[in-house]
Amino acid sequence: MDALLDQLDGDEEVWITLCSSSPWATREATDFLPPSPARDLSAYARFVREVVRRCAGRVRYWQCDNEPSNTGLLWAGTAEEYLTQLQAMYTAVKQADPGAVVVLGGCGYDVLSAEEDGEPRRFFEHVTRSGRDAFDVFDVHLYGEAARVPGHLATARELMRAHGYLKPIVAGEYAAPIPFEFPEVGAVLYQALAEAFAQAPRTQSTAELAEREQGGTPERRAMTALYERMPELPPKLQMFMEGCPGELEAKRHRVSRRQLVMGTVPALAEGVRRTAYWTSRRRSPRRWTPAR
Repeated sequence: MDALLDQLDGDEEVWITLCSSSPWATREATDFLPPSPARDLSAYARFVREVVRRCAGRVRYWQCDNEPSNTGLLWAGTAEEYLTQLQAMYTAVKQADPGAVVVLGGCGYDVLSAEEDGEPRRFFEHVTRSGRDAFDVFDVHLYGEAARVPGHLATARELMRAHGYLKPIVAGEYAAPIPFEFPEVGAVLYQALAEAFAQAPRTQSTAELAEREQGGTPERRAMTALYERMPELPPKLQMFMEGCPGELEAKRHRVSRRQLVMGTVPALAEGVRRTAYWTSRRRSPRRWTPAR
């Protein structure tokens, strides 16, 4: 934490997502994925207070885990258990830094694309119904077609309005294009990913990932298979791959620039005042963009 704080000059707006992962303090023993409920909620609250107090006045946004409705991978627990931990985190953050902002775990594609009776949607309905006093802002992840941005934001507001309140919305993740926007890409990519995740272990610690990296992870084997037949893949999938023909690389950049504008403008028009761009092509930090 100090290494992060030492890089700040005081002009930034910093957002930290605290994920409940521990080799000993959480139900699922891991130092990476999936986060899970704390074994001792009071110990968890003390941890949050210490971290926030250490950063008081320098970190404004604190998020309780990320996309918790993506159960099994990003949260190994129920909606009720997540809500309990969210409430504990909210209280601890406000005790340590009353001016800090608590962010609800990101509402992602699994919720925004789900039927109203789908499990991810029911997860967020429970949290928004019973947790209205346990967060300050609602985080929506705006991936995909720009035309859907207003609808996604409307869904987030509906989840809150259904229970008699409305809080500010931020876009904690967004980027475009993504491969799943293109129907001809979906079948190929879904098959490769399904094979990869079918072989993936339930927990993923950094040590396990490092060990698997030496022998080739299922995900890497799936990607290797795709690259081996890259020339026969749909061009719109090739354009997301390293070493694709130059004209496809240029096309992806044109699409990305266009959709960045087309996605950001309606979000601003709908009242979103904080966005964090997440480039989906290469591993790099989010670009935090306060709207002006």
